[in-house]
Amino acid sequence: MLQFYYNPVSINARRVWVTLLEKQIPFEAVLVKLDGDQFGNEFTAINPLQRVPVVVDNGLRVVESLAILDYLEAKYPTPSLIPHLAEEIATMRMVEMVTVSELQPALISLTRQLVGLDVDAGKIDDARQRILTVMQFYENLLDGRTYFVNNQLTLGDIVAGTVVSSLPFMGFDLDSYPHLQGWLNQLEARESWQTTALKPTAIATAIPHIRAILARR
Repeated sequence: MLQFYYNPVSINARRVWVTLLEKQIPFEAVLVKLDGDQFGNEFTAINPLQRVPVVVDNGLRVVESLAILDYLEAKYPTPSLIPHLAEEIATMRMVEMVTVSELQPALISLTRQLVGLDVDAGKIDDARQRILTVMQFYENLLDGRTYFVNNQLTLGDIVAGTVVSSLPFMGFDLDSYPHLQGWLNQLEARESWQTTALKPTAIATAIPHIRAILARR
């Protein structure tokens, strides 16, 4: 059975978790605690980069969330989470890449501030502006659509959704982005989203560990 190494606080792990549930792939969840488990010899042997997520499937080890998502789609193609038309694939990939290269790094800067680490004020301002730019970009893409690619849930929705769902906790109001808010509501109504939702108490407990991890970067 496929093994899924994760921690529920990890956005990267959550996108894999949601995908496993959406594709109804049987898996064994292996919790990697943030109190130092990820730096231990046992997990380092599995992933020398010392971070989640990781999947091990029939002896194949795959690290990095986007690589894992592509693997799961190729190995377990039904139900499909990738569209077939060229322009739809381009839209999905564009959403994925904007999320991981623009939105997520900006969110990390704000997270550093949230957990009490020193961050240059200019970097915070730049991060907030970058997030607002991406939110508007998504808002425009979603105009008239349930999901980014017509009415089909794709990996793009999962990748973006697991990050966008964190924005209200960072003080970003989605009321001015009705298409984005409606899209997020659709995601949050899905069973996979509800199963993987992080409880506020878990976030509070994880803050010291998140601070320690970010301080190492």
